[in-house]
Amino acid sequence: MVKIGLLGCGTIGSGVVELLGRESCHRNGLSIEKILVRNLSKHNNRPYGCKLTNSFEDILKSDIDIVVEVMGGIDPAYFYVKQSLLKGRHVVTANKDLIAKFGNELQKIARQNGVRLLFEASVGGGIPIIKPLSESLAANSISEIRGIVNGTTNFILSRMGSSGMAYEAALKEAQQSGYAEANPESDVMGFDSARKLAILSSIAFRCSVDYEDIYIEGINNVSADDISLAKYLGYSIKLLALSRRSEKGIMARVAPVLLKNTDPLAGVADVYNSIIVKGDAVGDVLFFGQGAGKLPTASAVVGDIFDIVRHSLGNRNKECFDAEELLSEKVDMEGCSADFFIRIKPRSRVEAMNKIAGLFERFEFVFPDRAKLQKPVDPNQIVFIAYNIPEVDIDEKIKSLKAADAVDSVLSVLRIEGDD
Repeated sequence: MVKIGLLGCGTIGSGVVELLGRESCHRNGLSIEKILVRNLSKHNNRPYGCKLTNSFEDILKSDIDIVVEVMGGIDPAYFYVKQSLLKGRHVVTANKDLIAKFGNELQKIARQNGVRLLFEASVGGGIPIIKPLSESLAANSISEIRGIVNGTTNFILSRMGSSGMAYEAALKEAQQSGYAEANPESDVMGFDSARKLAILSSIAFRCSVDYEDIYIEGINNVSADDISLAKYLGYSIKLLALSRRSEKGIMARVAPVLLKNTDPLAGVADVYNSIIVKGDAVGDVLFFGQGAGKLPTASAVVGDIFDIVRHSLGNRNKECFDAEELLSEKVDMEGCSADFFIRIKPRSRVEAMNKIAGLFERFEFVFPDRAKLQKPVDPNQIVFIAYNIPEVDIDEKIKSLKAADAVDSVLSVLRIEGDD
């Protein structure tokens, strides 16, 4: 019998309990022995069939084989996971914050103590992506990862695209539907996606990518006008997590971008996630599925448990971070260029257009047919696409636009991705 200690029994934890209660798990000898919860009385009437405790020491002193952490956050999860590894317990976690910040350190502790730390559920919910990156694609040199890795923002942008509603209305609908938290900052500001991108990039590029070094923009400034004009031009707007490795180093960013409707990621709707990995041998590989939710995420957690049961008893100690100690590598936007979709509100239309012509070497004004727009946009605004602008230069160019007497305000600055 393989004994499991579960840390946390919220949405994901209850999903793990449900899946481990299935006959197939019993046949494989999996049993939850204890569950750590904050409030015992809240769970007393639930049929877990095991002991509940509010003391981590009760978990640590038990003869548990695998500790499953689904509490989320850093504190106290970091302490609990570290102590479990030091005590020689295998650990499975769904905690992206923890792995993005301390994954390398915790993997080193796991190696030193002859146990494993697995975290398939930390990225992409129920989508298998960690194991394929670290195992199935191990023969490849990975040059690029790009994907939609946050269901909340994808739902919001999908609703804005399908209905023409404003960002605030779409966010409210996401909250009412249970897809967005009461405080949605981590999702809508791009922090959640950046942590996931850091995990994927560290595994794919075999180096330590710190999520704090990733360039981040959220979707909070994307407007219904942006959505309407993008659709008119044949694009969809998505919050794209992107990392590329070249001879110059690593570029990594999370930002809302315009994707051509022919791009495989452009059609990913609602709370679904999708990730494309580019390898030198295999080419592009697409992963798609439910990126969050009780049972999809619990499915990935239980998959890791099965992996440990099937392989670790024979001292097979696979690691996603496979270097003895991953080296940090510089992550920045230097040397990278992009095309930009820009909207401004002018004071003087002619003078503002002359200013644009002086600032941007290659650009194209957009004069939309108002009858073909999803919703009306202000006809007085100026819309243009600036081509091949170095990332390190765009901020200064936008500052110059904002400072121009002929320009009242800069309404939007959005990258265009994958339109070569």
